[in-house]
Amino acid sequence: MIHAVIFDFDGLILDTEVPEFLAWQEIYQAHGCALPLATWATCIGTSSDVFDPYAYLEAQLGRPVDREAVRSRREPRYRELLSAQSVLPGVQDYIMHATGLGLRLGVASSSSRAWVTGHLTRFGLSAYFDCIKCADDVQHTKPDPALYQAVLDTLALRAEQAIALEDSPNGVAAAKRAGLFCVAVPNPLTRQLSLAQADLQLNSLAELPLERLLVEVEHNSR
Repeated sequence: MIHAVIFDFDGLILDTEVPEFLAWQEIYQAHGCALPLATWATCIGTSSDVFDPYAYLEAQLGRPVDREAVRSRREPRYRELLSAQSVLPGVQDYIMHATGLGLRLGVASSSSRAWVTGHLTRFGLSAYFDCIKCADDVQHTKPDPALYQAVLDTLALRAEQAIALEDSPNGVAAAKRAGLFCVAVPNPLTRQLSLAQADLQLNSLAELPLERLLVEVEHNSR
């Protein structure tokens, strides 16, 4: 029986990923270079240490760039694009229905706690979550299962008692390695990547009400 729903944050609750990629693409285009999604995808849903966009740009140019100038141009543009985003479709309904059903709620995010809780607070959602685990809480982020294991440990639940909601290949891999039933809900960026490891894929959380998802999970677990 399912007792908890564990949400990824970036790209699942709030689409921070498309704005960040677009802001970097604009930087690359301004330098006459390209940033392919296949290259950028390595860092989606995991630590930012995995890929250095400054070094990749410098490798294409064959020379160093003024990193501070790039940063001062990119960050305001990223904030501008991000400010236009709202909570993704179906997320609030899932949170409210889960609360009404007595399910516990968790977040497992490869981003920093300040980033995640800041946005959750901004949208009035932080109080609904029983457990929030972020990069600050583990030695290894996704695709390592540590974040999901940390949430399960805090909630005192086994993997088969929770559902993971993810948007990226790295996130799906982490959830599956932790033993969870994983629902992939890609954003426009991660929809172009393979999410074949997921147990179920939805276009958005609005596509399948939580109650029906729970029935689907119970059916698949028999």
